[in-house]
Amino acid sequence: MPGFVSLVGAGPGDPELLTIKAFRRLQNADLVLYDALVEAEILSIAPAAQRFCVGKRAGHKSVSQPTIEGLLIRGAKTGKQVVRLKCGDPFVLGRGGEEALALQKAGVPFEIIPGLTSATAAPALAGVPVTHRGLSSGFVVISGHAESAYGRILDSITPDSLTIILLMGLASRKTIQSRLIKSGWNCCTHTAIVLAAGTKDQYSWYGRLDNLATANIPHERHLPGTIIIGDVVGLHSKTSNIKSPQLTASAIAFGS
Repeated sequence: MPGFVSLVGAGPGDPELLTIKAFRRLQNADLVLYDALVEAEILSIAPAAQRFCVGKRAGHKSVSQPTIEGLLIRGAKTGKQVVRLKCGDPFVLGRGGEEALALQKAGVPFEIIPGLTSATAAPALAGVPVTHRGLSSGFVVISGHAESAYGRILDSITPDSLTIILLMGLASRKTIQSRLIKSGWNCCTHTAIVLAAGTKDQYSWYGRLDNLATANIPHERHLPGTIIIGDVVGLHSKTSNIKSPQLTASAIAFGS
């Protein structure tokens, strides 16, 4: 069999939120290169595969992007069915585009399997609709990793016009708060932080924009976080009352 690479979105953490196609690719994989935040239950779906963590974490030594791309190419050229398992969606702040371009340049056949991005999943799991008639007709997703990337975008958004969703922005909370208030956002704007969405460690904080920088949240350095800013956050207490049963990966039955 010729080698092949699947760039797969793992979703926010819960194995039940995988797509059927992602589940099947994991079952048939020979090699899985996965992000650091992928849950063990999801990896257990590929018990026969070689599995290597190639994730990047702030403040930690990590595998370089060219090395990851080289591993994908070499794996496929030796005939393996390779899964590049990425948190959320491969094309939402996940370097999936870079990996797809590298595979195309090397002549390696590949596919993209979208995943549920935490940009919308984290708010939903915390009871926050990112759009709601009369409150917000749209939302913007921004990387909060570097001020050079998010600063001009935040400054350009008309106050209270959109829901703002920031990924990888926990360490930048003070700067984000300051820029928005300076740009005219009301200091009382509803705001939320969701940690480890879709996992057993999920934690949500709800408050005001002027309390974002000082919000008391646990394990900030170790859990992935999503910041949500906008009046839709105020709906959380009315839209998060229904709880679904928790199932393990072994209970998932997608069929053959």
